[in-house]
Amino acid sequence: MEGRVSHGNVLAASSNDYGFKTERLNPWAHDSSSDVLRSVNFLRNQLPFLYIASLDVTVEHADHTFKVSSTILPPVSIPPSGRYPGSPSGDYPGPPPGSSDFVTRGGRRSARHARTRRQRRRRRLFFTVISFLVFCLLIAGGALGYLAYRNGQIARVAVPHLKALSSTVAPMNILLVGNNSRCVLNGKQVSAFGSCNQVGGARSDVVMILHVDPATRTAAILSIPRDTFVPIPHTDKANRVDDALNVGPDRLVQTIEDDFGIPINHFVELNFDTFQSVVNILGGVNMYFPDPVKDAYSGLNITTPGCHHLNGFEALALVRARHMYYYTNGTWYYDPTGDLGRIRRDHEFLKVLATQVAHRGLGNPLTDNALLGAVLPHLTVDKSFTITTMLSLLLKFHSISPNAVPTGTLPVYNLGRQQYIYRGANYGNIVLPLQPQDNQAIAQFLGTNATTTSDAAPSSITVSVLNGSGIAGQASQVASQLRALGFDVVGTGNATVVGQTVETTVRYKAGMLPQAKQVESELSGTVVLSADTTSQGADVTVVTGTNLTVAQPASSAQSSSTQSSSSSSGAQLQPFRITPVHKPLPSFDPRACPPGSPVITG
Repeated sequence: MEGRVSHGNVLAASSNDYGFKTERLNPWAHDSSSDVLRSVNFLRNQLPFLYIASLDVTVEHADHTFKVSSTILPPVSIPPSGRYPGSPSGDYPGPPPGSSDFVTRGGRRSARHARTRRQRRRRRLFFTVISFLVFCLLIAGGALGYLAYRNGQIARVAVPHLKALSSTVAPMNILLVGNNSRCVLNGKQVSAFGSCNQVGGARSDVVMILHVDPATRTAAILSIPRDTFVPIPHTDKANRVDDALNVGPDRLVQTIEDDFGIPINHFVELNFDTFQSVVNILGGVNMYFPDPVKDAYSGLNITTPGCHHLNGFEALALVRARHMYYYTNGTWYYDPTGDLGRIRRDHEFLKVLATQVAHRGLGNPLTDNALLGAVLPHLTVDKSFTITTMLSLLLKFHSISPNAVPTGTLPVYNLGRQQYIYRGANYGNIVLPLQPQDNQAIAQFLGTNATTTSDAAPSSITVSVLNGSGIAGQASQVASQLRALGFDVVGTGNATVVGQTVETTVRYKAGMLPQAKQVESELSGTVVLSADTTSQGADVTVVTGTNLTVAQPASSAQSSSTQSSSSSSGAQLQPFRITPVHKPLPSFDPRACPPGSPVITG
């Protein structure tokens, strides 16, 4: 059948393991239909796995015009001769009928259907893979956008002296601070708490260290009483630890690291206003009050026993109460524990609030998102505390029961109602650090790494001793005792006596904290560290105080079972003034509501 091809349309599809390739050939100018078929088969042999999806060719003959059309043509091979065996003219694209290679119409139809199914499977796989990749890209882009959005909600502050973590699974100490600045309060709050002009400055009413260990998924909280009297870095004076925040967060971090040897990795702060906002957004908190309580200074006023619903304002009045009275048996009694009692109530409040938040379903993305949206805009954190770190901690610790997290207070020596006079100024009621109880508590709650001492031999540590108490001969006595313990004592001298009651200060050069801890571990009483200049070029200088005891050498202590293992060089401590790490709630303190208790609102 010969004739001129007026126009032709061939749609060819080539498939491979990765997808499909289509080519449209139009028009074809050929002199005959055999030329068309030959050209088509040539194209099919040039492209692997080629299938002709459709062939639609119009041929004009001398007498009439007709169409040649076909659908899925099976792949064939053109022999080197360019002619097809079994076809006299060579125009038939396949083996002759009757040969072993001849395929019947039904066979071709089955093969066609099989190829169609394979093509559909490839298409489905291809589009599934592409859809999954697009979905992953959208999720990744959305996650990055979400993190950027949440990250932008947080107020950040520079805290240069934070200690960097060694790895993503290293234990972490987060300093939690309640800032009592009045400069952020609105009119109603000013009437209750005082204005910025009336109560100037910014002090840390609450100083807590949250210790988390991602490897063991354990957590603990240790509070430092705000009235603890310690040296303030970069000054020549001591003061309450809460006063360090007046200079800024970094000074508070330095004070805790230098004076207690506790490394701080992150900083988080709430003030009066943001604390109230967080409690309100979380829906308030229910707490059980066994007795009526009141505090005229904080605004706390619970007139009836029972389970009370506290809003943000009422919750703030509770956690600030340190001049609290409780009513029992027809009489109002004063709680003399002051800030120490407030810390105990704060720990209980946090457990109740955390339990309430956990009941909302931590670990649920919708719940966690709502919680983050409620809390993050009201936080001030250090610049290195990223949103990804916060989310990682939330995911790792969301299953921990708040009641299983141990809480404690750094032991102190409580001077009671004694007015503390320091360098001629009255500092009111303060408490003093205490050894070895402080280091024991730090090790228990924050891990042994927090109190690691030097591995160096005592003889490699140079020590000088200054008499800071005014007790006659104290410097010489302490120097002799330290020398007996193996330390290289290079000299003694006198320091300015700053008060009637004086804490012992272990000063150390930069980089000598482990050596200072080693010297401190041999001392007991009201003892504190201080990163400061030393005397006589020593690595460590001990400035003696009024309550100091030095350990005796092990060989000396073992020589007599009746001999004490330490020797006092000052006044003895009164045991009842030593505060414990943990004290059970007294009968009048608020706590979690018993199950099923009716809730009093308003």
